[in-house]
Amino acid sequence: MLRQSALVVLSGGQDSTTCLFWAKRHFKYVSALSFRYGQLHENEVEIAREICNEHHIPFSVIDIPFISGLASNSLTDSSVAMDSTKPADGLPNTFVPGRNLFFLSIAAVFAREHGIFDLVTGVGQTDFSGYPDCRDSFIRSLNVSLNLAMDEQFQIHTPLMWLTKAEVWELADELGVFDLVRERTLTCYRGIVGDGCGDCPACKLRREGLEQYLQKRNSKQRDEQF
Repeated sequence: MLRQSALVVLSGGQDSTTCLFWAKRHFKYVSALSFRYGQLHENEVEIAREICNEHHIPFSVIDIPFISGLASNSLTDSSVAMDSTKPADGLPNTFVPGRNLFFLSIAAVFAREHGIFDLVTGVGQTDFSGYPDCRDSFIRSLNVSLNLAMDEQFQIHTPLMWLTKAEVWELADELGVFDLVRERTLTCYRGIVGDGCGDCPACKLRREGLEQYLQKRNSKQRDEQF
């Protein structure tokens, strides 16, 4: 049975776009919200808008530029050289402190004003870059805090929380949007659509997952022929 309404926090990347179509399968009414926060790859917002427009999904954007001024990181400051891998000690400088905290908190207020109490986000802690605000414990804690802060019963859905990147590709395929996700989404931190630059951390993770999934799919297809 389909639930009523959901708001998807949509960046225009692989994960959140997969979640968008997951939400369309599980909810009668789906809308999407993107953020401009001073990210250097800001064209992700227009990618998200285009996908929503093509699929008749209501789409909104909120500007929160203060995020880029709170802390130094390579996604909002072009003078910071991007870490290609996670440092042995500490967080990678692609981590934007507070990003998911602000995104989901603002999304909850926005959703409440539209009578929506189910939020969907593409965070996951199985294959991730070491960001603490992608962990299940953070999402569960924030969910409780949002309910207490607004005396409501929000539910934050994280369909990708325990999936590897290969399994995210598989889910996109099951949802019938594999080609759209591969060719149209923007995961690349340098703002290159599709397979991206191939060098930034996000592109490396995306490509490794894709290669693993294609190998699995091709093997399955061969087995089915015999």
